[in-house]
Parts: sequence; structure tokens; C-alpha cells
Amino acid sequence: MVALAAVLGLVAAGCGGVGASPGDAPNALVTMGFGLPDEHATARVALFREANPEVDLRIVEGAFDEQQFLSAVAAGEPPDLVYAERRKLGGYAARGAVESLEDCVREQGVDVGQFREAAVRQVTYQGRVYGLPDFAGVRLLLLNNPVLREAGVDPASVSTADWDALTALTDRLARRDGSKLQRIGFDPRMPEFLPMWAAANGVHLVGDDGLDVRLDDPRVVEAVRFTADLVERQGGWASFKAFRDTFDQFGAANQYATGQLAAMPMDSWYLSTLAANSPEADIGVAPFTDREGRPVTELGGQAWAIPKGSRHPDAACRFIATMTATETWVTAATARRDALAAAGKPYGGTFTANRAADERIFREVFDPKGNRILERGVPAVLALQDVAFAVPPSPAASDLVRAWEGAVNRVLTGGQDPDEAMAQAQREAERALKRAGGR
Repeated sequence: MVALAAVLGLVAAGCGGVGASPGDAPNALVTMGFGLPDEHATARVALFREANPEVDLRIVEGAFDEQQFLSAVAAGEPPDLVYAERRKLGGYAARGAVESLEDCVREQGVDVGQFREAAVRQVTYQGRVYGLPDFAGVRLLLLNNPVLREAGVDPASVSTADWDALTALTDRLARRDGSKLQRIGFDPRMPEFLPMWAAANGVHLVGDDGLDVRLDDPRVVEAVRFTADLVERQGGWASFKAFRDTFDQFGAANQYATGQLAAMPMDSWYLSTLAANSPEADIGVAPFTDREGRPVTELGGQAWAIPKGSRHPDAACRFIATMTATETWVTAATARRDALAAAGKPYGGTFTANRAADERIFREVFDPKGNRILERGVPAVLALQDVAFAVPPSPAASDLVRAWEGAVNRVLTGGQDPDEAMAQAQREAERALKRAGGR
């Protein structure tokens, strides 16, 4: 509660439009951080509205804004529901910004055991559940098979196990014209993928208790040094990022279709993007592995939570239970598949944190329509979901992410060497934990 009170001074920054307003109807149920981009959202929302006609559901579309959310809670004007990254939820629970869902789960008969263990750990703080997991994705290697074969590389030989070999492969695949980068050989996806690179080198950035941070561990420093070197060997961060920013990542002229990229680790949702926009692309899929060759992947995604001071916690609880229920997910997946079929596109499945829902979706609804990307990729994703790790909840979750990503960015831009950057990140993380009452 001390940490929550500390944000009161920030309320003046404004939180209008986040929570209920005096002019709202007394039955208005207001969300934050959620949108209605496709049938996964619209079909689920429609089911809730049909079952709860007395509730005036107000979907406030837009990205989740952490500071706005915390300010709204501190001001006593929160939204009724919030949709946010699971890895940051522990921090909100520690601040007293979200309510425990223990009563909600019991009253709605939610079987928490149906959710993937890593996802549940992310929404559990000090033994209490504070959110229900929504989507869930993993990370794996996506390979541009034609580019690899043209360079005389067997796609089946590409691996992240041998870092010296990966360096040599990057040199072989990257293409430059003088100082101008024309093709990225291997993109390590830093700083976003640091937790996975660290895990591949034998260490997790945050311990299971959310308090033991290891950002200056020599194995983390080694992972930062190695991945930064991969970027430097391809022209350095400025030209590397500038070239990557030209990619038509969500279009038909994406980096795989045009040969601008040979290989990278990527989130599993991107398989469906490639299948829809460049269905003829020859994409290879392989697990990201540790240095012993064992698969390593991070489970990510969002969760639904009820903010402290929600005006309609009972209706919010029904909404959360509905949105994450097995039948709801199957209905939404079917609607998404049918909409894609009407547009002549394949359906690559819906990956959720609800294991029971996924089992039905991939048995009853999945329809790749012969698309090679999905036929190769989906089995690989399904094989990784239950072996994935997740960054544990921490009272300083958001600050920890900022600390390690900021450190990696300083290394990439040449501002600090890896030892200095990660030592600074460790100090920042420890101070953040102390402020949050975790130490």
C-alpha cells in the first residue's frame, strides 16, 4: 500500500477516460488496455454481452498505459477491468493496485488447473491469484530456407546451441554493400529476448521469489556480449536497426519474402502473419535451444485483472471468467477461422493459456488449408508450450524490465560495455525492489 500511495502525487498528470465518470450509467463496466481488432475479441465480448444484458460494457480501446492506470487507482477512479502483460502483474499486486481473484475464482467455478503452469505462476503473488491468463505465445526460430540453401547451409543444421558456430553462420549469411546492410544473417532480437538468451546460458534473470535479481551474473553478461557482437558484426546497431525498420513486417513484402533476413527467434503469433501475407514463403521452424541443445522458450501473454476500487467487481469477475473459459475460446476460434476462410486465408489456430481450450481448438477448429508455414510451425509451437519458462512475478516487475532493457540498449549503442551496463542494471533493480518493499 505504501508504493500505491507514492503515486498519488502523479494523479495530476490526469487519468480522465480511464475509469467510470460521474455521467456513466450505474451499470457501466469499463475496461482498460483491451481492443476489438478481430474475432478473438469481438466473439468473446459478444458472448458476455448476450449472457449479461443488464451490464453496460464499455471497451475503452487503446494500449495499456501503466502510469495512467496506477494514477487512476490512486485517485480512486480506476477502470473496472484491466488487460495487461502477465509479467508485470506481480508489481501491481505488490502495490495493492489489483484485487486478489481468490473469491472470484471460487464463485465462478474457474478451474485454475486448466491454465498453463507458467502462466499461472506469473499471475500468482505471495500465494494468491491476481489475474486470469488470456493469450499465450512462445518463441522459436524462424528460418528463411531459400536464403540458407543459397548460402550452402542446410536449414536443419541451424541451431543456437553452439555460439561460435552461430557467429560464423551470421557472418556467412549477412550481406553488405560497403557500409550498407542488405541482409541480416541472424537477428538476436535484443533487448526484448534477453530473458531467453540468459536462460540459454544457464541463468534466469529473476529468481522464483521475484526478489533475487541476477542481471550482473557473468552468464547474463556473456549473453549480452555475444548478442551485441552479432549485431556489431553486421554493421553496428545504428545501421542494423535502420535496415530492420524498413521491413514490411506485416505485409506481403516482408523480410522473409524479400530475402532481407536469414534467421531470427520470434514470437509464435508471427507464423499466422506470414501464412496470411506470404503463404508461398518457404519458412523453416526450429526450437531455440540452450548451449546443450535443449529447447528453451519463454511463455508470454496478457492477463485480466480487477483493479483496486473497481465499482463493479462482481460483473468484472463474470467478464474475466467468461473471456478465459474453454467454450468461449472455442467459439472465438471458430469465428476467427470462418472469417479468414471467407477471405481465402488459412487459420493457424489460437494459442491461449487455457490448455483445455487449446486441445479443443487444435482438434476441432484448426484449419491450415495446406499452408506449409502453419503445417510446420504449429506442431513446433504446441510441443514447446508446456516446457516454456516465464519471468516470475516481482513487486518491481516493470522497473526490472526497464533496467535490463535499458542496459542492453546502452551496450548496443556503444554507450557502455556489457560488464558496466549490467552492473548498473543490477543496482537499478535492487533500488527498485527496495522502493517496492521487496528488500
